[in-house]
Amino acid sequence: MSIPQTGGGPIERHEQLAEYLASGCKPKADWRIGTEHEKFGYCKDTLRPIPYEGERSVLAVLEGLRDRHGWAPVLEAGKLIGLEKDDANVSLEPGGQLELSGAPLETIHETCDEVNAHLAEVKDVADAVGVGFIGLGAAPIWRHEDMPMMPKGRYKLMTDYMDRVGTMGKSMMYRTCTVQVNLDFASEADMVQKMRVGLALQPVATALFANSPFFEGKPNGHKSWRSRIWRDLDADRTGMLPFVFEDGFGFERWADYALDVPMYFVYRDGQYIDALGQSFRDFMRGELPALPGEMPTLSDWADHLTTIFPEVRIKKFMEMRGADGGPWRRLCALPALWVGLLYDQASLDAAWDLVKGWDSATREGLRVAAAEDGLQAEVNGIRMHDLAREVLAISEAGLTARGRSGSGGMLPDETHFLNALKDSVESGKTPADELMERYRGDWNGDLSRIYADYSY
Repeated sequence: MSIPQTGGGPIERHEQLAEYLASGCKPKADWRIGTEHEKFGYCKDTLRPIPYEGERSVLAVLEGLRDRHGWAPVLEAGKLIGLEKDDANVSLEPGGQLELSGAPLETIHETCDEVNAHLAEVKDVADAVGVGFIGLGAAPIWRHEDMPMMPKGRYKLMTDYMDRVGTMGKSMMYRTCTVQVNLDFASEADMVQKMRVGLALQPVATALFANSPFFEGKPNGHKSWRSRIWRDLDADRTGMLPFVFEDGFGFERWADYALDVPMYFVYRDGQYIDALGQSFRDFMRGELPALPGEMPTLSDWADHLTTIFPEVRIKKFMEMRGADGGPWRRLCALPALWVGLLYDQASLDAAWDLVKGWDSATREGLRVAAAEDGLQAEVNGIRMHDLAREVLAISEAGLTARGRSGSGGMLPDETHFLNALKDSVESGKTPADELMERYRGDWNGDLSRIYADYSY
């Protein structure tokens, strides 16, 4: 989840909303890669989720990263709730999931080095306090009542609201983890093409990274239960957004969509003010019930944009949001997949050619089927296994064309970061399939074995 946005002046014209988005446009030479990933922390002796405070806790991990590895503290109401260093930050999801929001970097080599360094630091601190961390799309055993709530005002408001607008919002907040990548665009036209390709192919990422076949101690009938949860969270702010594929889509249309998404909060003087269900359009008129007579700032707009959760999201950059959290090497594979598809024009065009004939029912069908069946999904004659193979080939070609080697030319180009995904396509097995094999095989139905065998 995002931290409060700062630095935006008053909104005096409606056009500023789209202009804010457009201000993210960058020349290709300045495009960067920002990788985010979340993981569950647990007490090694009890296998229970770690609380916020205590000897074995989220706070102990944050303090260890601060004191042993030079991270600067981020506080809210006097509580340590995050860390910052080198343009990256560590933050907390509602149930204590630890998230790295990586720095904007030039190559997959750099972002993978960042991931590796972060996980090594977390393991160093966690081992010292008896805590473990595991990368999965959904908590395999814990129930909602087992989960702590992190001391962030945003999360209290969201928790109170979720049951009003869906059935699975609290499950998403407290018991899921993802890996995503943030990417740039050069222009409005470039954003539109990337947005359409990203939305259409998000189910492929869901299938390839499917890693949540268990929930509340048993198989749940899905390869990605995390993806299933998102379908019953809040229809106003989630989904595959058919309007993106309509003529005339651009920054202004996204701003209009965002204006119609009900608000969560307004952030003022270190406090989250309850604006649940209220309208940013009313805010623009000075008629927000939470702050009558007050006009919004661009910081308020930036905050509001962080409360929208479709499969691809635009702020001043684009977020690819369809993948389950997972094992170490797949945290590098996710940015590699999307950079290969979206950062080379020939590959982007090839990807668009692959999906441009699909209608909204096909795209939504693929989303549903990917969550249920992973690489075995099939919709309207489209076999996910075949589609994933084509998508990986396009991505690999894009990474080859980029020609970005690592360590001053001592390492190969970025294509090897796709190897984990190529292995899945070759075998037809996602991480979820492998987990189910272990569950039915040597684990003999004992899900507690997942912690020792799959932790970082």
